[in-house]
Amino acid sequence: MKSQYLVVMLKEPRPGRVKTRLGRDIGMTTAAWWFRHQSAGLLRRLRDPRWQLVLAVAPDSEGLVSRIWPADLPRIPQGRGDLGDRMGRILREMPPGPVCIVGADIPGISRSHIDTAFRQLGNHEAVFGPAPDGGYWLVGLKRSAPPPRGLFENVRWSTEHALADTVATLTGHRIGTIATLSDVDTVQDLQALRGGPPPDQPN
Repeated sequence: MKSQYLVVMLKEPRPGRVKTRLGRDIGMTTAAWWFRHQSAGLLRRLRDPRWQLVLAVAPDSEGLVSRIWPADLPRIPQGRGDLGDRMGRILREMPPGPVCIVGADIPGISRSHIDTAFRQLGNHEAVFGPAPDGGYWLVGLKRSAPPPRGLFENVRWSTEHALADTVATLTGHRIGTIATLSDVDTVQDLQALRGGPPPDQPN
């Protein structure tokens, strides 16, 4: 059986560099602090012998040597381009075997979700974890053949069309879906997650 790879896309949690929409509501330092702790907790939860956990880091040079992320987890650079360019590169260049990609800002992800995604790739060429806003929190490819040419082309990122646009680049592929989960982009997202006010500013 080929290895399964779960790739988590991460940015260095510097104020003004990550979660800037959230930062406009609660302050850039607090938003970066939230992202750092959310990411750390997610990586702890997603370690599992059923797949190889890989970090896709940005910026490339800083992320590859960062002491923030666990030193034992393999890292690859995200590289340049928009989200589609970066995810397409990951899906083309990873070693043989199914690959799922997630972001680090989705608090609800569990090992059960990831296991379900890989199981979907047993009889589908692609799998998505939809988001309520029309985007998606997970994309996976079985990779029994090279990723299709044109994958992620003309996708309207950060809009309600992102999932539909991406599916349209996978014509003729069997596509599975798993649970719908939300990311955290705004203070309203954070309040919905916590059931209360946003976190206090860290010291």
